[in-house]
Amino acid sequence: MLNQSRPLEASHLQLREGRDESRTHRSNDESQATDCRGRKPRECRAIHGDCRPCLEGVARLREALRGDIYAVLGNHDSIAMVPDLEALGIRMLLNECVAIDRGRALLYLAGVDDAHFYRADNIEKAAADIPRGCVSVLLSHTPEIYRQAAHSGFDLMLSGHTHGGQICLPGGIPILLEADLSRAFGAGAWRHADMAGYTSVGAGSSVVPVRFNNRPEITLHQLVRGAPQ
Repeated sequence: MLNQSRPLEASHLQLREGRDESRTHRSNDESQATDCRGRKPRECRAIHGDCRPCLEGVARLREALRGDIYAVLGNHDSIAMVPDLEALGIRMLLNECVAIDRGRALLYLAGVDDAHFYRADNIEKAAADIPRGCVSVLLSHTPEIYRQAAHSGFDLMLSGHTHGGQICLPGGIPILLEADLSRAFGAGAWRHADMAGYTSVGAGSSVVPVRFNNRPEITLHQLVRGAPQ
């Protein structure tokens, strides 16, 4: 569990956009999980995909951020971006996990490849090294795999992709989510079975540079240790 006296702050970003359908996959050697024990970061950042045309902006953003940054690819991203992103100090999670050690507290952060367009996600592989009973968080560009994530035992799932509908009716009611899921999972906080989730509406736009009845967001989640059971 997380140390309550030093809470972990995780900001939740989604960037935009473009398409590259020539994507391939990392080799098995390249996709081995990296254990970050010993770093003891006070903060970490999660970027959940769609950042292909924004690499220069990501570089400027990285200079302003403290702590470790973890990210997953989205349906508009290419595997060719991974070396450039990791050169900026952003740890890409492609169906793998890392352990974040906070002294007596340990959290496992897993990330899956795009599950919407490329269908390259592998939750079983991402969760394979997470011991039973440990606190675990899943990063997925799309929330569409929330059922599989809950079945795999994740405590929290952080996603994006939907833009909350981007163009919405009054009250933020989305017309389209471009995702195979109900509106309840398309924006903000939600819960499925024993798993909590959050779908960020992101800070950008897709197809047309317009948001209507839908404010952009960058979300800050603070995870703290619960009461002993």
